[in-house]
Amino acid sequence: MEYRRREVLGASAAGIATAVAGCIGSGEDDGEGSIAGEELALATTTSTEATGLLTEINEAFRERYGVRVAANAEGTGASIRSARDGNADVILVHARSREDEFMQEGYGVNRRDLMFNDFVVVGPSDDPAGISDVEGAAAAFDAIASDEATFVSRGDESGTHTKELVIWNEAGVEPGGEWYQSLGSGMGETLTNANESGAYTLADRGTYLSRDDLDLEILVEGPIEDGPELLANPYGIMAVNPEIHPNVNYQLAMSYIGFFTSPEGQKIIEEFTANGEQLFYPEALSEDPDFQQYVPEGWQPDSSDD
Repeated sequence: MEYRRREVLGASAAGIATAVAGCIGSGEDDGEGSIAGEELALATTTSTEATGLLTEINEAFRERYGVRVAANAEGTGASIRSARDGNADVILVHARSREDEFMQEGYGVNRRDLMFNDFVVVGPSDDPAGISDVEGAAAAFDAIASDEATFVSRGDESGTHTKELVIWNEAGVEPGGEWYQSLGSGMGETLTNANESGAYTLADRGTYLSRDDLDLEILVEGPIEDGPELLANPYGIMAVNPEIHPNVNYQLAMSYIGFFTSPEGQKIIEEFTANGEQLFYPEALSEDPDFQQYVPEGWQPDSSDD
């Protein structure tokens, strides 16, 4: 489902300056500058929705500012396409190479590291390909391919699918054949399919831990449990550039980013659990936060005042 294109809002320089400075009225303030009663268009990954984190953070944002978040959770690739088309105000995704490309092409502004978890390789407890006995994710994928054990792929250009393709490349394997099933589905559906067919799959730890109906086991750990950095899973959040799409609500997007990366928002991330397990780890308030700003290609500082 695509967002409807918003009417041109004509975000003024004053409005943008207000958002950047963080001088946004609360939901109780109906005066000038208030964002109460507005609606934010968020494009995001299925993992943030499937775990329930998105519901919790969006409800807290609504209570604080009186703003409804219209979230479209469809995976990183689709989310970035929506944002490129101007059909989202802000995106929350987890494929750094695609995020960097989005920023470098000028579609995004004010990217922040938000949180992280990691990826894990899960499969049936009898582990027919013996991947729990090998070293690293690439070796595990190679063992699955060599054994032609069933592997279920999201196949949807999501952040998880992007990471999966990186691992196959590291393994020197081009997956295909009857043993490799590409679904074109979200993480929840992929885990259900793998569970029902006794297959292996790559999953983000958060979505896996949020499920209590799976017989699948973690057979290859990510870096949270001292596994390889190849399985790291960082999430980034960024506003859509209003210079390219004047219809987007940049002021509202910056309010959301500010809330999500604030001590209050980061505490919600840290304390969010499912089945007694922490699913995500806040990163915006780290000692060295990664803030990325859009700079037009070829831009040089004005030297007229020197």
